[in-house]
Amino acid sequence: MITFVLVMCGVAGGACLGLLLGGRVTGVLAAAAAGLGAGVGSFLSRRHVAAFLRPAPARAPDPAPAPVPAPVTVAGAGGYAEGVADAVLVSIAVYQAAAFPVTAFGVSEEERVARRGVAYRVCAHEGLPQAVRVSAAAALEAVDEGVDAERAHAAVRALSLAVYDQRAAR
Repeated sequence: MITFVLVMCGVAGGACLGLLLGGRVTGVLAAAAAGLGAGVGSFLSRRHVAAFLRPAPARAPDPAPAPVPAPVTVAGAGGYAEGVADAVLVSIAVYQAAAFPVTAFGVSEEERVARRGVAYRVCAHEGLPQAVRVSAAAALEAVDEGVDAERAHAAVRALSLAVYDQRAAR
């Protein structure tokens, strides 16, 4: 059924494009070419699609995992700590964008320094959970070096996972 819908969409798209570009004959030829291309493409990729839809094979159960200690947060401040952690993530991401701009002259030095200051002030907040604080320090260090954008991106990604884990543990 999926293959049929894909081929028919290809035929309809080819027919519309052909009609717009050159008339009926071009429309018929474009519809045939698009339908043939969609059909051949779906035939060749059928194995990959079927493998994706097939359930995973059963495997032996894993041994019991070790207990995970609960994250340390400020007592009675679950939502507050989550908000502070989110603010840390946003401020470091904005600082990263200033340290590694898309264009060469996209961010002035004053703006980069201002964003760095905001990131450091937010990260110094005492309501921040310890796991997020450590990950934020690593992210700030990676962005401060300003040499390797991939390392900084990986550190900010690790920070976002720490923020997510802190939220999910509640």
